[in-house]
Amino acid sequence: MLKKFIGDLKREFRGYNGSRLMQDVLAGVTVAAVALPLALAFGVSSGADAAAGLVTAIIGGLIIGILGGASFQISGPTGAMSAILIGIVAQYGLQGVFVASLAAGVVILLAGVLRLGKLVNLIPTSVVMGFTSGIAIIIALGQVDNFFGTTSVGSSALEKLASYVTVGFHPNWQAVVIGLFVVLFMAFWPKKLNAKVPGSLVAIILATIITEAAGFDSLAKVGDIPRSILLETRLNLSQINLEMLQNLVSPIISIAMLGMIESLLCGASASRMKDEPFDANRELIAQGVGNIVLPFFGGVPATAAIARTSVAIKSGLQTRLTGVVHSVVLLLAMLLLSGVMSRLPLSALAGVLMVTAWRMNEWHGIKTIFGRKIWTGVIQFMITMAATVVFDLTIAIVIGIATALVMFVWNAAHLKVETVHVDHERVARLNRMGVSLTDEKASGILITYLNGSLFFANCGELKRAMENIDLKGCEHLILSMRGVPAADISGVQTLMEACEAISKQGVCISVCGVQQSVRSFFDKVGLTDQVGSDHFYGNASEALIDAMTREHVQQTA
Repeated sequence: MLKKFIGDLKREFRGYNGSRLMQDVLAGVTVAAVALPLALAFGVSSGADAAAGLVTAIIGGLIIGILGGASFQISGPTGAMSAILIGIVAQYGLQGVFVASLAAGVVILLAGVLRLGKLVNLIPTSVVMGFTSGIAIIIALGQVDNFFGTTSVGSSALEKLASYVTVGFHPNWQAVVIGLFVVLFMAFWPKKLNAKVPGSLVAIILATIITEAAGFDSLAKVGDIPRSILLETRLNLSQINLEMLQNLVSPIISIAMLGMIESLLCGASASRMKDEPFDANRELIAQGVGNIVLPFFGGVPATAAIARTSVAIKSGLQTRLTGVVHSVVLLLAMLLLSGVMSRLPLSALAGVLMVTAWRMNEWHGIKTIFGRKIWTGVIQFMITMAATVVFDLTIAIVIGIATALVMFVWNAAHLKVETVHVDHERVARLNRMGVSLTDEKASGILITYLNGSLFFANCGELKRAMENIDLKGCEHLILSMRGVPAADISGVQTLMEACEAISKQGVCISVCGVQQSVRSFFDKVGLTDQVGSDHFYGNASEALIDAMTREHVQQTA
């Protein structure tokens, strides 16, 4: 893996010159402009503070960007990660988050070393869309307090929302005005202009100016941002103990799973966008190392961010130096502009997150599964989204995948079995091929077409269908299995029992059109020996020709 990494770096920087460096610098500055408001907002929304979000973007963007599985990944705090961190902070405090991040980093690192990067492909698209939309809902609900200037109680977004019934809902209209201004500004900011000047950055600058000019002193602000990437509140190794790790098992799994899923999905999408190979396992190692290091600086867990990555690519990214420049610019902003950033109203950042939550949804995919009435996708999407909001990410993913598997088995269980006589057109075609076959002779031959997998879920259906074949006057039964893509032991044994019962009625059985993988399984289970390997044919015509030849030989004898 190290040799491949070095080789990829050589190819990436081959022919590197001043022109390409300038493109990397400009792309890095552009990404930093996009990342700055998001880093501040995600830091606050995670339950930590704005400084933690900035440190995560700086350190994560630097380390993961350099070690990553491709040139284009830009990592940092994300809305999805913030949505699950706020619950962890409420229950275990920031030290719990730091410990969970460290342990999750180790898990992600091991996943990369063990080359488990391809496992993310086992998660259905509708499940991924479901938990993305669920996380978007959690982010939006989690920003109600900041957006409206209210106070709620509870650890989860739903608990906070429900608490308004008991504690009351008394909005601060200054906060609402600023929040709405940011939402509307971002919504109407031209897309073409957004590629050069991020609407979120302009919105929070204007919102801050309005707040100061109008004297909105009752608004909650970001607060002090230290001029250091080594925050005062960071991982304390002396507080780690076995009991804490046991309590944090679920958060650790959630952070690790989300880190892997979000980073690999981002990489796969960006790989197509930039037409560049993506090494999933090396990306996991980079994400693991980054999340192991971040807690020692006071940062929260990071993942690759599709919004920032796509901006980098569209801005002319050439190499992974774009990510380095992005981190340097954010560091300079932290050192030089911390005083200004400390005055940012939280309602403005809440507005940014509200719009971000809306845009997180994969609307094209959602429109497709609902518009085309793909009910399996709709059910998977709805169940996963609801589970994400009600439970946590780990449970939601398990429920989503379990739902997908159940629905797959349900759909795959439908087996179509159709038995037909040899028609006159086929008889005529065989006669033109030199096979002596009359309609009278053909009447003693039946062809049964099987379409669907032969497995445990449809054994009963297979047994009934085979028993219902009308064998009156039948001398030869041809089983056409071109439409059988897979089989398991239960399905094959059921077919063997049916074939044995048919053979006892004096009917000769042939099999045709079997796919190679299915034929190999037939060989192992014993169906080939039962029917006879010389009774297997490439297609129904070959089986018919041989059936007539055998009949002719028997009559001559």
